[in-house]
Amino acid sequence: MTLAFNDPQQVTFDKIKQAAEIIKGAVLETPCLPAPRLSQLTGADIFVKYENMQVTGAFKERGALVKLSGLTDQEKSRGVIAVSAGNHAQGVAYHAGRLGIPATIVMPVLTPFVKIAATRGYGAEVVLAGNTLADAKEEADRLALEKDLVWVHPYDDAHVIHGQGTIALEMLAQQPDLEVLVIPVGGGGLISGIATAAKALKPSVTVTGVETTLYPGMWGAFYGKEVRCEGATIAEGIAVRDIGQLTTEVIKDRVDDILLVSESSIEQAINAYLTLQRTIAEGAGAAGLAALLSDPDRFAGKKVGLVLCGGNIDPRLLSKIVVRELARDGRLVSIRIDTPDRPGTLGEIATVIGDMQGNVVDVEHHRLFLNVPAKGATLDVTFEAFDRPHGERIVAALRERGFVVRYLEIGDRMD
Repeated sequence: MTLAFNDPQQVTFDKIKQAAEIIKGAVLETPCLPAPRLSQLTGADIFVKYENMQVTGAFKERGALVKLSGLTDQEKSRGVIAVSAGNHAQGVAYHAGRLGIPATIVMPVLTPFVKIAATRGYGAEVVLAGNTLADAKEEADRLALEKDLVWVHPYDDAHVIHGQGTIALEMLAQQPDLEVLVIPVGGGGLISGIATAAKALKPSVTVTGVETTLYPGMWGAFYGKEVRCEGATIAEGIAVRDIGQLTTEVIKDRVDDILLVSESSIEQAINAYLTLQRTIAEGAGAAGLAALLSDPDRFAGKKVGLVLCGGNIDPRLLSKIVVRELARDGRLVSIRIDTPDRPGTLGEIATVIGDMQGNVVDVEHHRLFLNVPAKGATLDVTFEAFDRPHGERIVAALRERGFVVRYLEIGDRMD
């Protein structure tokens, strides 16, 4: 019997086990380890599956290799094409290079440069087209037809889904007591494979998906809601407007719930992985942890498996996030002080901050702007504090010395 393209019965546990044999030795079996500091932060008993340790920094290698390995010799000689914001691109490029298959990758022009450079580094031809994955796919469709290339879809392909499902085999072998798996969702390939394998191995396990609020496509399909998918998100790896047909049916059949998380919670999760786990997560890779930070009561006391599915984040963006989180926590304080324009004022302010064990990291001295009195000056001072109450005590001390002090958001400048 031939199954319809979107019949979830195409995706089976037996095929996932076969996929595990295909990728053995070519894809890293990443560790799934306890994360006590994240557990303390969230109230859940957290275990992290470190897919950011793959050669390309993300899980996408698994599905890409399974798909490529299943091509005929004639298909391999024609070459393959893929569309991706980065991680699928790198997975296809890396393993196509290993197998001697020509690869063309179409990426949105706004894809982080680190991902573009890495994809080219694996030997693929990279074409930049459009601002979104949907725009890039239009160009990829044109090239595939023009050059007779074989599609390697990032998520809506049973071979790819089977490859991604091998993650669940490893997680439950390494941590059989897991009660909940929290999985990032873009097009749905990762969670479709994981849910299929996890439910077969352990029917009692709960599989929860996570999307960013800016791209809630699968959430809308899951709950029958009309949604809009648009906007600049830090989680570009799951910024999918056109979700998969096959993956949608698998998810409806095998996934328990899908949650939405804010951009700020994803930033917080990226920072937590960096500062508490000493590991790097891109926005999509941190989405699972963002769900626990957003709704800790839902997961409190449960053994939760998180898939850190990718670590390919632009270093400049990562540094910006760290600074923003320091500001949110009150450990980096930016203030504006109105002062008389006289010698010694800056030294007096610095002394007050230093005597209270604050650390000045930046000063901007404004005298020439028209909204500053002719005999006055304005200082923008950024300093480090131990925590929010410590910063508040320093500001109070400056005010006690007669200075007019206003809080600024990090990055604010004179009008």
